[in-house]
Amino acid sequence: MRILLAEDDKKLNESLTNQLISRGFNVDFCYDGEEAFYYAAQNIHDVILLDRMLPNMEGTMVLTKLRKQGINIPIILITALGTLNDKVTGLNLGADDYLVKPFAFEELLARIQCVTRRSPIINQAILPSYCDIRFDGTSNTLTGPAGSCTCSKREGAMLETFIKNGGQTLSRNTLLLKVWGPDSDVEEGNLDNYIYFVRRRLKAVGSCLKLRTIRGIGYCLLEE
Repeated sequence: MRILLAEDDKKLNESLTNQLISRGFNVDFCYDGEEAFYYAAQNIHDVILLDRMLPNMEGTMVLTKLRKQGINIPIILITALGTLNDKVTGLNLGADDYLVKPFAFEELLARIQCVTRRSPIINQAILPSYCDIRFDGTSNTLTGPAGSCTCSKREGAMLETFIKNGGQTLSRNTLLLKVWGPDSDVEEGNLDNYIYFVRRRLKAVGSCLKLRTIRGIGYCLLEE
């Protein structure tokens, strides 16, 4: 699962980023509203953690602009403003949840699980599955009819992306953004390498699924 964290308190940002990564999430982070809007507008994240009081562009404005563009990624507003009116305003602007500082990390995890579980764009937030395979992002383990295998973090991110979009053709650019992130300078040849690795993983667990090349477009995970 890929998370965007927009928080201008650098110590809190670093702490949350490290804790989320330790729980198996891929995290992109930023410190101001303009950056947050730029990253969020790529529409590659599964959840956005958005501080309400950000420099350059307030979190509420980021939220408003994203919803006007039709971007429906689950967004949790994180803020020190905890009055009933503040919460109602945030939710009415399109936030999926509202978390008041200070908060326990375990509560944040529970909120992430809640908004992704009910999101129309994420069907199975904890253990994504498709056809005869299931992927556990916490342990980076792929399970199929012939058993399980451990994947690298990058392989896992790619597998999770394909599993959540089973049967759909994903462009090469979409995969580069979702797996490596918007700021990565990765060469396209690396994508070809990981496509090869994912095919090997599918074969290793005995899956009937095949990762097909859609010429001129990208790739699609299909049942044979």
